[in-house]
Amino acid sequence: MPSEVIYNRIAMLRAERGISRRQLAEALGVHYQTVGYLERGEYSPSLHLALRIAAFFEVAVEVVFSTSPFPRLGSASEPA
Repeated sequence: MPSEVIYNRIAMLRAERGISRRQLAEALGVHYQTVGYLERGEYSPSLHLALRIAAFFEVAVEVVFSTSPFPRLGSASEPA
């Protein structure tokens, strides 16, 4: 049985704030490679880590994580 995929916006939130993977990892108390694994969807965070990530970015956990893919930016059809 395949494991459930957890989608996230960590890379986007980091980019918006100009934070490196290493800086985020240090703030969260995890290895910087863990942040990379999370961003690529190779690792699903514990609830505790997910809540700490959301708190770090000062957003609701649903802004960072989802069980369905986030819409791509600019993918919404714009009026002509």
